[in-house]
Amino acid sequence: MSRQKLEKAANGNKCETSVWTRAVTANSEWPDKEEFLDVIYWSRQAIGIIVGIAWGFIPLKGFLALLLFALVNTGLTYLYFSSFQQVDEEEFGGAWELTKEGFMTSFAGFLVTWIIIYSGLHYE
Repeated sequence: MSRQKLEKAANGNKCETSVWTRAVTANSEWPDKEEFLDVIYWSRQAIGIIVGIAWGFIPLKGFLALLLFALVNTGLTYLYFSSFQQVDEEEFGGAWELTKEGFMTSFAGFLVTWIIIYSGLHYE
């Protein structure tokens, strides 16, 4: 018997969707709260790198760039979990817990990417 058939038999023939599918599908069910927190964490890392590349090309610098990063990163994350997924924030410790999940590592990735791109393109 194949592995997939064994897993279906063990799960009562329920077809489970992948984390990736649930992450890009609106109003998904998140039975494992850690999986949703992982989605928030890794999407934040991607946002940090993308914004770092964009700010390096634009070129934005100084406090304005840092403030805009914080607003874009927290804003997109908040919109994702409150409007797109419509999760009950209290199940995850409140909106603040979800909003700050992975922010500092995302900020570090943003800084490294932004500095490298900006320095490579605009350094004299």
